[in-house]
Amino acid sequence: MLNLATLLENSARTVPERTAVVLGTQRLTYAELDATARRVAGLLRSRGIQPGDKVALSCPNLPWFPVVYYGILKAGAVVVPLNVLLKGREIAYHLADSEAKAYFCFEGTADLPTGQEGWSGFGETPGCDNFFLMTATSAHSPIEGAETLTAALADQSADFETAATDSSDTAVILYTSGTTGRPKGAELTHSNLVLNVLTCHKLFGEVEHDVHLITLPLFHSFGQVVQMNAGIASRATLVLLPRFDGRSALALMQRHAVTFFAGVPTMYWALLEEEAPGVDLSLIAKNLRMAGSGASALPAEIHRRFRERFGVTIMEGYGLSETSPVATFVPPGEEARPGSIGRPVWGVEVDLVDKDGTPVQGADAIGEVVIRGHNTMKGYYNQPEATAEVMRNGWFRTGDLARRDADGWFYIVDRAKDMIIRGGFNVYPREIEEVLLTHPAVRMAAVIGVPHDRHGEEVKACVVRAPRATLTEEELIGWCRDEMAGYKYPRLVEFRDVLPMNATGKILKRELRGPEHRMTDTARQTPGASTASGVPGRLGTTGSVH
Repeated sequence: MLNLATLLENSARTVPERTAVVLGTQRLTYAELDATARRVAGLLRSRGIQPGDKVALSCPNLPWFPVVYYGILKAGAVVVPLNVLLKGREIAYHLADSEAKAYFCFEGTADLPTGQEGWSGFGETPGCDNFFLMTATSAHSPIEGAETLTAALADQSADFETAATDSSDTAVILYTSGTTGRPKGAELTHSNLVLNVLTCHKLFGEVEHDVHLITLPLFHSFGQVVQMNAGIASRATLVLLPRFDGRSALALMQRHAVTFFAGVPTMYWALLEEEAPGVDLSLIAKNLRMAGSGASALPAEIHRRFRERFGVTIMEGYGLSETSPVATFVPPGEEARPGSIGRPVWGVEVDLVDKDGTPVQGADAIGEVVIRGHNTMKGYYNQPEATAEVMRNGWFRTGDLARRDADGWFYIVDRAKDMIIRGGFNVYPREIEEVLLTHPAVRMAAVIGVPHDRHGEEVKACVVRAPRATLTEEELIGWCRDEMAGYKYPRLVEFRDVLPMNATGKILKRELRGPEHRMTDTARQTPGASTASGVPGRLGTTGSVH
């Protein structure tokens, strides 16, 4: 038997009275977390949920998330975590596609009405017969006809024996963002996830008592595996922040003596830009031992500034939902190399191939990243053709472009689909973004290609200025001309108050592109030729993440 839920059970036996989860004044010990998860498992079994059945979960970073997550696993069922920003129609798609038999949904807040959207999606999904509404304070349902989880658990016993599952059984289905079509559910096994947790322990080093600040959404693989699962397995205390902002994060880091922080680049920007009145940064730096980054490329400028401010080097890794997620990381005991995602982790192979799947040769040659090992998914649920497109002879094709130096360290260059071809030259947006972020008046930047009659594509920079900066389009283009090769520098600059991002803090370049903007040779290749796409930003310049 290998069940991911045993990670919690082992810690509950070892340190039952240690605080496992913190949210504001609410605390759950390991014993309480495990007991409540057992009651959730008993509830599912009483409603006819059998091992292998799919159970969906929509919940922000609240104690309900780990309670229900491990309860589903204890019942032998499959967890299907859903993005809390989904609307009713999208929820209905995920419930139907995963063939969910039950759905746990948080009631929501004024600006995040998850409950109403979830109830709507549930109502449109035949075969999903159980809906449990997670409420913050009471057993009363704010949605007519919905059953609250608090009430449903009232008569459930904590005496539940975890279901025996095989290592190859599916534990979690993580849905991709759907940037290239309808979202697909990546099936991750108990073995995939347990081995990734053990890998995290080797990478991060084990201490007697870590304190994690979890700002990454738990429905996403990064926060779910690298922090929640790995933290629970190492008997850590998890401090939850449902909605990220720099000021709140720094205050919690000081209050709870946080030792472990993980985030995406936009979160690190927010921590660095926050003036943090009333927060003693020296105390945070004294306690913080580990800072990790993933989900998107981390600019070298963030590396430098974070190390100066907090005395900790950000360790950058790489992975995807389909790889459970960690595939590469800075090797233990070695210095991080800014811009590098490290080397393959234990038991995992990583290579670079050309468009035909042939390995590229030579140091710094660019190719598509392919991954093989204990972390690769079973496949996309009920989508054999989509699985066959990305799985070739056991290798998962990521769609990301990278180079490998002579020491075997990998450096992500860009997404293959984001690469710009200008006049026959390959232009990698990340390289341009790295340069833009060294300008003192630039706070955030995203580079895209726009169609051009003669060059095929032209380089465009979407920029958020630093507070009180007065930088003009002409000034920035002139500066770029001096800093970059002629075929690389942006001829178009668009200033924005915000950049559109998804719930994990990734910049959504597809929204920046908007309606196609075509340039001609007669168009003025200066800022005057630029037009805004009109796409509203999802996140403010503080990088807030729901």
